[in-house]
Amino acid sequence: MVPVEIPPYVLLLPGIWQDSNIYLVRSEDEALLIDTGTGMFIGQYLPFLMERLSGVERLTILNTHEHYDHTGGNLRMKAALEKRGITVRFAAHELTAEAIEKANDRIILAFHYGRSFEPHAVEVKFTGGEGLRVGSLSFEVLHTPGHTRGSIMLYDREEKLLFTGDTIFEGTIGRVDFPTGSLGEMLGTLNRLLDLDVDLGLPGHGKVILNWDENLRKVLKLTEGLL
Repeated sequence: MVPVEIPPYVLLLPGIWQDSNIYLVRSEDEALLIDTGTGMFIGQYLPFLMERLSGVERLTILNTHEHYDHTGGNLRMKAALEKRGITVRFAAHELTAEAIEKANDRIILAFHYGRSFEPHAVEVKFTGGEGLRVGSLSFEVLHTPGHTRGSIMLYDREEKLLFTGDTIFEGTIGRVDFPTGSLGEMLGTLNRLLDLDVDLGLPGHGKVILNWDENLRKVLKLTEGLL
């Protein structure tokens, strides 16, 4: 795993094995961590994170959706960061938060990894359309159902960066055949993304989406062909 610096403020830790990508955003004494992987490889991510968290007092762990490859590391990551004096809170869409707080393994899919999910509180719950501030940075929370009903993206309109979770990847979309997934909702989400001005897509797995417009139209055509 080789960390990737994405200007002007993002550190990408590519997911190991089936882990999601983990993104770190820092501004002033605050930080944002987007997804935490399965938790099986926390020890390999932490050294790179801690290098960049010196002086950080508050950190938000935001889950783009509830699947275990994005949330399984939540509590281990929180414990490791709090041990270093960082105050940690969790954030997610309210539907994702419901699955996390109830430890709904059928929806979280922990059994795919031979594990069960430990429930925990989610302090910040979104419905979509809210803003999220990290220091001097400002993000828009977009509700993007399709892969799951509570999937969200984070959009930096100024820098034209979009954290896409498992909704869209390079050349394809996230699966819609898991519990709460919907091909129809996915198509609606993709069509709404046409209104966004994006330079870089930062997905939940795989490489950064550089040719955003071309890629979006490609996956839209693919999705329409599945209906």
